Amino acid sequence: MEQISGVINESCIPYSEFKNNVGKVVSIKGAIHNIRDMSDFAFIIVRTARELIQCVYSPEFSEYRKDENVVEQAAAKLTGLVVKSETRDGSERYELQIHNIEILSKPVAIPPVVISKKQINCDLSVNLDNRPVTLRNPKERAIFKIQEGIQRGFREYLTTQGFTEVHTPKINFAGAEGGTNVFNLDYFGKKVYLAQSPQLYKQALVPVYERVFEIAPVFRAEHHDTSRHLNEYISMDFEMGYIESFTDIMNMETGVLKYIMNLLKTEYAPEIDLLKVVVPEIDTIPCIRFKDAKELCVKKLKNITDMKDFEPEEEAFLGKWAKQQYNSDFLFVTHYLSKKRPFYTMDDPEDPEVTLSFDLLFRGIEITSGGQRVHDYDMQVEKMKKLGMNPEEFETYLMLHKYGAPPHGGLGLGLERLTMHLLGFKNVRNAAMFPRDINRVSP
Repeated sequence: MEQISGVINESCIPYSEFKNNVGKVVSIKGAIHNIRDMSDFAFIIVRTARELIQCVYSPEFSEYRKDENVVEQAAAKLTGLVVKSETRDGSERYELQIHNIEILSKPVAIPPVVISKKQINCDLSVNLDNRPVTLRNPKERAIFKIQEGIQRGFREYLTTQGFTEVHTPKINFAGAEGGTNVFNLDYFGKKVYLAQSPQLYKQALVPVYERVFEIAPVFRAEHHDTSRHLNEYISMDFEMGYIESFTDIMNMETGVLKYIMNLLKTEYAPEIDLLKVVVPEIDTIPCIRFKDAKELCVKKLKNITDMKDFEPEEEAFLGKWAKQQYNSDFLFVTHYLSKKRPFYTMDDPEDPEVTLSFDLLFRGIEITSGGQRVHDYDMQVEKMKKLGMNPEEFETYLMLHKYGAPPHGGLGLGLERLTMHLLGFKNVRNAAMFPRDINRVSP
């Protein structure tokens, strides 16, 4: 009887091993990304999971002869001799002199978009309509390799800080924000909602684990059709207990961001170089109160009518201001008005009109909202009633407060928005693998 050991015996090597196999015959697997036929030879570029490998076909290398089955997008196994050459700038490069090509599968149609160029040259809507194909372009897939690095950095750093990773329900009895921008579901005859946030659950877990985090999708039924909004996006959340001040949360996020940026520069350098990403240097992050930030905007910008929140042009101005004044790509704005923050946000004891909360702006766009939460039962019930909410509808949430909760707080960080601004995109859909907005539910 055959026994399965859990060990995969790889017959092929990655490109990173080419330098150790110069002069040896090896095999690789990948998709034929591009074919450039010359008069008596051909360059065949093979796309593997992370690299493009240049292979050279010539009748002088072996008795193998290329035929009509060798086409772009075919999955193949190539065997050949590893040789070293030099690029025009003098750097070392390795390529494969082809001895044989085994076609593993062959496409039956020509892709609707040319993906073998350096970048996809089509409208964003065409790109998104053909996402399973366009993601094969090296620059497109590099976006989401970098996004992997952001999530990985978030997870690794928080794990070192004593956080426990959790997974909370995405089908809920009520909206976390207490508003109307929720998706309704018919759940076996009951009215329920898709989760706007893991907020209520991660708070409930603070007395259990003290520090928790989650990386998961959230859903907002907002009728926005802008370059910065999605109806489903990935939120990176954490909640931490026994805080002494809401500044503890900002310090934790600063540590997270430092770790993420260093990780991207070291372990995601190929993608960073390919996309020419300017990774921000973070030492400290400046803070400014909402009131003071608003006064700056009023002095510099015209026609400001909303004094309770920021318009996109105000955020952009504050981003430039932080760069000029502090050479920082990031800016914390604190003490937002109580009437503009969710019911679970703690009011400032010294000024109940404002909250112990913050947003984090990155290069002039908000990527994080966070703050200290109400942990006292009577205080939370009173605030709910003041906002016209019925505490009885939140009975299970209030168990957190009724049976004792430590001072705590946390935040939610939008993965796509962070990726969007890090990579310099104008539209958040570029930073969503399969975006969902008010017009798009496929592919």
